[in-house]
Amino acid sequence: MNYIFYFLIVFSLIFGAINGRLDNVVNAIISGANLSVKIAFSLIGIMTFWLGIMHIAEKSGLVKILARLIKPLTNWLFDEISPDNPAMGNIAMSFSANALGLTNAATPIGLKVMQELQDENQDKTTASNAMCMFLAMNTAGFQIIPAAVIAILAGAGAENPTEIIIPAMIVTAISFVSSVLIAKLFQKFWHPQTINNGGSEEL
Repeated sequence: MNYIFYFLIVFSLIFGAINGRLDNVVNAIISGANLSVKIAFSLIGIMTFWLGIMHIAEKSGLVKILARLIKPLTNWLFDEISPDNPAMGNIAMSFSANALGLTNAATPIGLKVMQELQDENQDKTTASNAMCMFLAMNTAGFQIIPAAVIAILAGAGAENPTEIIIPAMIVTAISFVSSVLIAKLFQKFWHPQTINNGGSEEL
């Protein structure tokens, strides 16, 4: 990635000099740097706010309520895992955090889930179906409130940054469903494993 940015900057300067517009290129670099700092501070503010909301939701039990509501979905997605497995509750919490746009809050939960799934994985050198499904689900990132995107739009000076909510819900819903279906499809071509609290067993 560093090489790509270096390539873009160098060639922008070269072609700007050739076309006699080097001053425009330099001004664009300076204004872009200033805008990036402004957006970064906007992200700090809104992420602090939403992480605080997430902490309140967790302490008040709202996250657990959301986790119970989507438990039938997680049981279907991770049918190879016992419903009593501790990973199931963390999977639901991770999904809830992502849905609220709190990807930073979902990261430590997601790492914990992956560790729990790896502990139950019989083949330590290969990701299990459950691990692949969880990765697909989190990569798709269904969001009800895209907090990070709203922060970026607000920092960039958008008049109504919350307009992104409905389009984001539609797009992330499509990507989520597509990822889940593709993961389920590929599981048909992979040797399934039954994971429970006692261990793993290949069928």
